[in-house]
Amino acid sequence: MTRHQKTFAMETQHAPISAEERVVIYEARQILLRHLNQNPVLSSWQAVLDYCALTIRGEVERFHVLYLDKKNRLISDECLATGTVDHVPVYPREVLKRGLELNATALILVHNHPSGDPEPSRADITMTKEIRKGCQVLGLTLHDHIIVGIGREVSLRARGEI
Repeated sequence: MTRHQKTFAMETQHAPISAEERVVIYEARQILLRHLNQNPVLSSWQAVLDYCALTIRGEVERFHVLYLDKKNRLISDECLATGTVDHVPVYPREVLKRGLELNATALILVHNHPSGDPEPSRADITMTKEIRKGCQVLGLTLHDHIIVGIGREVSLRARGEI
């Protein structure tokens, strides 16, 4: 079983969906992931949002970082932290350290709100600003922080928070 299959199995074990639906969701994720791996992420923002909506939703908060190369292609989607129903601990140092290890030039932060409401908390905004400062010092670009809710996503860049 691949890492993605294990992650998928863990994410869906509590979801009230059938085995057939799980297969469809898994296959859709794989198609979106292939698309993101082959194409510049920022040339298809809807593909990023679709991928995040499929990947990040869950019963507990999860914090992912999409690490990108110079051409904005996906290097890696890393789940750096898993939390509770209303909190996920994020350490900016670990976000930046992993970016340097991967030789990334840019990143997109993504996390979910299991409550379904993707509006950012003050803690979300503060943490994003801390990571942005670190990115500036290290020469990395923080493209966005996307918060995934039920049925919609919020972009902190679009809201003027980045």
